[in-house]
Amino acid sequence: METRFRHLLTNAHIAVYFASIFFGFIVSFRLTFLLTHSKGSILSVKDWASAPSQTTNLLQRQPPGDALEYMELTLEAYRNIVNYLGSRHDVATLCRVSKGFQYVCERALYNTLYLRDISRTISICNTLTGQPRLSVLVDALTIYLSHDEDDSDNDNQHEHPEDIEMTPIIEAYWPAISGALKKTKRLRYLNIHINKDTNKAVAWVLDDCTFRLRRFHCDLNWDFHLVAFLNTQVDLIDLYILDYNETGSVTPINNVSSPSLVLDANSLPNLATLECTFSEAAIALVPGRPITHLKTCFSRLDLFEKREEMALLFSKIKLSTQPFRSLDIADSRYSEAFSMELISSVVRFRATISELRYIGTLVLPVMGKERLRFYGLLMGLPRVQCVEVEVSEWVPAPASPSAFRALSSEMRLYTPTVMRVIFVNEFDRTVVTAVNGVWRVEPDVNTDMLWRDI
Repeated sequence: METRFRHLLTNAHIAVYFASIFFGFIVSFRLTFLLTHSKGSILSVKDWASAPSQTTNLLQRQPPGDALEYMELTLEAYRNIVNYLGSRHDVATLCRVSKGFQYVCERALYNTLYLRDISRTISICNTLTGQPRLSVLVDALTIYLSHDEDDSDNDNQHEHPEDIEMTPIIEAYWPAISGALKKTKRLRYLNIHINKDTNKAVAWVLDDCTFRLRRFHCDLNWDFHLVAFLNTQVDLIDLYILDYNETGSVTPINNVSSPSLVLDANSLPNLATLECTFSEAAIALVPGRPITHLKTCFSRLDLFEKREEMALLFSKIKLSTQPFRSLDIADSRYSEAFSMELISSVVRFRATISELRYIGTLVLPVMGKERLRFYGLLMGLPRVQCVEVEVSEWVPAPASPSAFRALSSEMRLYTPTVMRVIFVNEFDRTVVTAVNGVWRVEPDVNTDMLWRDI
């Protein structure tokens, strides 16, 4: 029986192999015919970002009645062929081969969009606004605006009068995005990255949007437009906000404060991961929501004020409807004494002690007695797997793989559940992971995502 099964499996492999060759021949013949008999030149698309806005042109330029008889493939076969293509331009060209390829290729082109260049962003957004058939295919959208990036190709661009001609294009940028967002009704992942020197008071682009996000990275200013949008996002599970100011801002015209900018108590009912640059945002958003992963930063510099801030933050953390799994609290000025107070607060509350897997950023004491006390507090976290420690004040700071392995092994003597240690020295991070009982330095790990993924 086993021999016969292997024989059938081998025959199946052979059949799939020859079928793939046959289908490849059909596709190659059709593409060759298009490239050699098409009326007009095939559009040249130089990169991935510009190709989506050209798909409609490619489809419209096929002469009527120019279809060859072909064998219809299965949906899986179409997808496998598209997955083998190496560029977005090839995918756009393949849209013209048949209706079957058009169906699969358009989904490959528009499912995930990354928009960086201003002119191309406007062009693609206008295509989405004018083609609802395409806009509903967008599942993930990343918008990146940085005037510094746009000027990097020409260091002297600001000295030329052509820079004045860019003003109408920039003025059309956010209205084009607003129009596209209203049409992307099935959008689930939205990232808006804005350079620090660029105007961020553009949350009005989210007005009248009907999509329901699952993940949202937002560099926009916190205003009533953003608050109104977040109040509608019942499916959101992951949120990053750069700004937060629930008291509103004072306008320079009439010196009158805007209304209070507080989310509805029942908003964001599924929010589990929150990253915010102000602890005030965490204090406002954690209570009553199932948050399990939090990354934030202390806002105060004075030690007494920082202690009050920490006490208020943990009083709100314990009001989460789910126990915490990851907690990363940064500080603009790390100190060994305050770090001890921080970890003492962590092990004091049930919300942060029972399921916590990731904790940071804590100052690792230099002296042996203080370090033993640090390990003693860490032992109060029975499921901790990853610890991020600050070692910038060490003289000399650990720098060699052997030093990192030694400190990691020492920590694991007291907390055997720890499988990964992140050492922070100024702005450099070194990740050391236990693999089959052996500590290894991992140079290619994305440290920004570790607190999320655990």
